[in-house]
Amino acid sequence: MPYLDHAGARLYYTVDGPDNAPAILFSNSLGTDHTMWQPQADALAGRFRVVRYDTRGHGRSTAPGDAFTMDQLGGDAIAILEALGIAQAVFCGVSMGGLTGMWLGVHAPERFPKIVLANTAAKIGNADGWNSRIEGVLRNGMRPMVAPSIERWFTPGFAATASRAIDPLLTVLAGLDPRGYAANCAAVRDADFRDAVRTIRVPVLVIAGSDDPSTSAQEGRELAAAIPDARFVELPAAHISNFEQPGRFTAALLDFIVGRLPVTDDHARYDAGLSVRRDVLGSDHVDRSIARLTPLNEEFQNLITRYAWGEIWTREGLPRHTRSLLTIAMMVALNRSDELKLHLRAAANNGVRRDEIKEVLLQTAIYCGVPAANSAFHMAEEVFAAIDEANRRPQA
Repeated sequence: MPYLDHAGARLYYTVDGPDNAPAILFSNSLGTDHTMWQPQADALAGRFRVVRYDTRGHGRSTAPGDAFTMDQLGGDAIAILEALGIAQAVFCGVSMGGLTGMWLGVHAPERFPKIVLANTAAKIGNADGWNSRIEGVLRNGMRPMVAPSIERWFTPGFAATASRAIDPLLTVLAGLDPRGYAANCAAVRDADFRDAVRTIRVPVLVIAGSDDPSTSAQEGRELAAAIPDARFVELPAAHISNFEQPGRFTAALLDFIVGRLPVTDDHARYDAGLSVRRDVLGSDHVDRSIARLTPLNEEFQNLITRYAWGEIWTREGLPRHTRSLLTIAMMVALNRSDELKLHLRAAANNGVRRDEIKEVLLQTAIYCGVPAANSAFHMAEEVFAAIDEANRRPQA
């Protein structure tokens, strides 16, 4: 088991993706564990080294103490990177994990070149509310926390239709050690970054949920306004937006990490298109295409790089996640098998999950015909099997 003993805590962590890939460190919210990031791990592990851990006192991570501090939580994140030999990583945290990200942005900016703060605020709640919650869990245990947490974590519509998906998270919450949960409540209670966040100088993305009752979208906007040059994205979700809107969340994360180049003329459009083409399809595929340029196809390749990738895929109107799903559906409709396989392979690079692809293929069965969808399902099985086999091979 991957455990790290650090500063009185035994920290559990998990790593997915190639060892030599850029690293992303995910930090969980209060009451959850590393499994809350499973949608992002599934989408990103093909091109990033995805590191997830259980915050001390959560999941499989244990630590003594009645009250943790943000110094401890931030120090744990740095210790995990050091144990893995990772010099720098993008950081992404929700709620309490977002507070950890603020601490890191202030105290360890050299380790975290980009930081994502989701469904959080520079100051969350008030002392009376946190003290009441601490007293309640220490007196009555975690079970009474489950029902109110559902109401905070997810919108009613999502909770009603995705009960099987969220049940594992609720099981984690119910099974937490009340003492560890209470000690983290104290860390959140005592955290106040309202002045400190103004000193953060690394790029920051703030993600908020439009229906978040715990840390409102307005609090997210205020946090983004306080951090120099921070970006802000609002998603139609409640408190655990990465789980309720996994595709949109991952797409926003990818757009922030990868970035988009300005498109001003044909040369800039080609450069931007080539960059996006590499991001979406993978550098190996693009390099092979470039190596196969001939006098016959060179102008055509330049054209699609400029206009398909530099003009359309760079537009802000739709996230790349949505463009991937639309492209897959159109390739089924047009019976373009080679292009369909290409975009099935590429979809994960845009934060698309396989269950989302399944839903698109089911939709094509109605509007494109069962034979077309049947063929597409077979192609998807072949493509995913090949990807899984490649991921199982040891890295050179």
